[in-house]
Amino acid sequence: MFTFTFALSSFTPDVVHSRSSMLSAAARAASRRQTSGAWCATCRWACSAGSDSGAPRGDEQPFSSILYRVDQQVAHVTLNRPERLNAIDERMPAEIASAAARAAADPRVRAVLLSGAGGNFCAGYDLKVYAEAERGTVPGSQRMPWDPYVDYALMSRCTDAFMSLWRCPKPVVCKIEGAAIGGGSDIALCCDVTVMADDARIGYPPARVWGCPTTAMWLYRVGLEQAKRLLLTGALLSGTQAAAVGLVGESVPRADVDGAVGRILERIVTVPTNQLWFQKQVINHAVEQMGLLSTQRMATIFDGMSRHTPEGVAFQERAHKVGFKQAVRERDSGSDFMEKWGREST
Repeated sequence: MFTFTFALSSFTPDVVHSRSSMLSAAARAASRRQTSGAWCATCRWACSAGSDSGAPRGDEQPFSSILYRVDQQVAHVTLNRPERLNAIDERMPAEIASAAARAAADPRVRAVLLSGAGGNFCAGYDLKVYAEAERGTVPGSQRMPWDPYVDYALMSRCTDAFMSLWRCPKPVVCKIEGAAIGGGSDIALCCDVTVMADDARIGYPPARVWGCPTTAMWLYRVGLEQAKRLLLTGALLSGTQAAAVGLVGESVPRADVDGAVGRILERIVTVPTNQLWFQKQVINHAVEQMGLLSTQRMATIFDGMSRHTPEGVAFQERAHKVGFKQAVRERDSGSDFMEKWGREST
């Protein structure tokens, strides 16, 4: 038995911009194998040859919200907005998809390591941008009446981008330190193997107001009772608690995280790429047959609805008025925040 803790300052999901052309290109690139030194005209990167630094070539633009490098048969993908706890901006989803495609096409790469810069994994969508702005001026908080189709068209691209980690033919290991909250947990739970620091925090506080986890991995990882307990309360779990219920694979002291991740990767890279693909596909297929993809479709629709309910509108207006950190503290405090917001708005 363990005690849940609630977020006092976290980020909640909202729609981010991502170019459909980049996502479709990433999907196509993931399915093709490049010969050494070939230029990939589809994903627009030199996928399989050249510098391990991950620097783009020719007329290509560098990643702006992530870092990419290859070392010892591992593609290191690092969420790189440490000043914002690696919160998701408009570029990050598509860049994650592009990095997954690049790793998939590179014959040097046997596995992918996903992590966050600056001691945090990802604190969710950047509410400084998406919640504090006036309603209707940024994606995800339309003026009323809202159009569910517009919201779904945007948000489904983000879900698809995070699922590029699930679809990547190479195993993806996720290192979780600090926060993996809201949209950050969506990303982490799409990975194949997870290692978490004991004192890190993972959860989906936006389940209280203004969100529904679009990748919908909770049920498939922890089962019916625990998934409901977590999403009906918006609780945060420590790494120790998350490992105990099976949400993540392993929790270790913070000082030992790199060592634990390294030991897993050292074993994975000794296995032929085709064997890694066989095992991943069998397991993924079984989960998908249980309804994962249709569940994600529903969750993505409900995520848009949650940001346009009376309570969702009130949360965004509160964040616009007092700042997102205060609005999140009030929402996640466990008190009747809607009554407080109603009193203060009159």
